[in-house]
Amino acid sequence: MRCISVYTRDFGSFSDLYEQIIASPPAENEEIVLEGITVSCSGEVPEGYIERLRERPDVVVMRERTHGATILQHGDLFEICLP
Repeated sequence: MRCISVYTRDFGSFSDLYEQIIASPPAENEEIVLEGITVSCSGEVPEGYIERLRERPDVVVMRERTHGATILQHGDLFEICLP
């Protein structure tokens, strides 16, 4: 799975940018700024990464069915994991 990191803790801002990020994601190891929010492609996530984070009490895990994405929210970060 490929991981895109979005550096904000504001769900509203993340939601506003989500479709734009999915339509035009940053290249691997590229960092872009959209509406003052840093977005970067972190490359591939290791096997079992989502399951490990799912067990942590400070992580929110969401499924987005349209794109088959798993979205992790923790701290000041959203991670979009795409198949």
